[in-house]
Amino acid sequence: MKYYLIVGEASGDLHASHLMSALKTEDPQADFRFFGGDLMAAAGGTMVKHYKELAYMGFIPVLLHLRTIFANMKRCKEDIVAWNPDVVILVDYPGFNLNIAKFVHAQTRIPVYYFISPKIWAWKEYRIKNIKRDVDELFSILPFEVEFFEDKHQYPIHYVGNPTMDEVTAYQEANPKNFQEFITDNNLEDKPIIALLAGSRKQEIKDNLPDMLKAVSGFPNYQVVLAGAPSILPEYYKQYIGQAKVKIVFEQTYRLLQHAEVALVTSGTATLETALFRVPQVVCYYTPIGRVISFLRRHILKVKYISLVNLIADREVVKELVADTMTVGNMQQELKNILEDSEYRKTMLAGYTYVAERLGPAGASKQAAREMLRILKK
Repeated sequence: MKYYLIVGEASGDLHASHLMSALKTEDPQADFRFFGGDLMAAAGGTMVKHYKELAYMGFIPVLLHLRTIFANMKRCKEDIVAWNPDVVILVDYPGFNLNIAKFVHAQTRIPVYYFISPKIWAWKEYRIKNIKRDVDELFSILPFEVEFFEDKHQYPIHYVGNPTMDEVTAYQEANPKNFQEFITDNNLEDKPIIALLAGSRKQEIKDNLPDMLKAVSGFPNYQVVLAGAPSILPEYYKQYIGQAKVKIVFEQTYRLLQHAEVALVTSGTATLETALFRVPQVVCYYTPIGRVISFLRRHILKVKYISLVNLIADREVVKELVADTMTVGNMQQELKNILEDSEYRKTMLAGYTYVAERLGPAGASKQAAREMLRILKK
């Protein structure tokens, strides 16, 4: 069969590449064409556009690149029609992908599948109308989404497990923990590690990293190691690091988490990855308009939490320091709680166990591939 996939950022590239590999196992004749990234290219098929040409985040960047965005949408729509795949598979990235779904539904008879559903339970819930109208099958990777879509909106979905569980499990099985090797390879000290995961976008790094570094400077018995984002050059980090004592490692985020004692993590998939590696963490997300965001969070956003860990558990497993609560003092206090209070640490790790149980066993990509093919062959 012919599969057309569309992703808009690095995490989508990762998850889609595993889905493609699983589809190839189930369907040896699988032919892929995609808007994606390097990992998808390695899985095989034809890349039409790299996601880096699509990924504009925030109101101003989107406004400045509207012509490019519309040109990319037009190219994508024309390419889908010309190639005429058996299915279009959308991966997250709702601003772009829901527009594509609307077009494909209205102008073709090609089924539209959504893998990693839009997070409308947090923001823009009105999009459920578009999803019901334009998406034939939705595949969820978060267990609480079943209740949201099926019970609240009477829209049947497929919960297939979580690909992050697959990725972390596979990494741990292939890479036994070896602290001495890790510090030798990266010229680190023989001291326990505080890991910093400051986000994957420039604005996130700018807003979060300086105060993160101030917070960890009060822990001289630990070394600080920053996970470099794949799309960010070392020079960008240097302007915010200054004289701070910190090492940067690139393309080793899982390896860093495998050896960290504690982590400061900007919200996103990284919070779930950190939990699955069983590293106690503080979720930190600052924005220059912190009081406004705090108001929105209390009165407009539909969820109580911003981290996947707490959302999956439906309770506070990890402390979230968001907007005006993300201060150097609050981060330091939470780090002390984790490092000095064994019961506090133990309670957080027990919460991680519950989160892993809620996600279910590894195998999300295989389950999604099997389910997609079962439906397609009806």
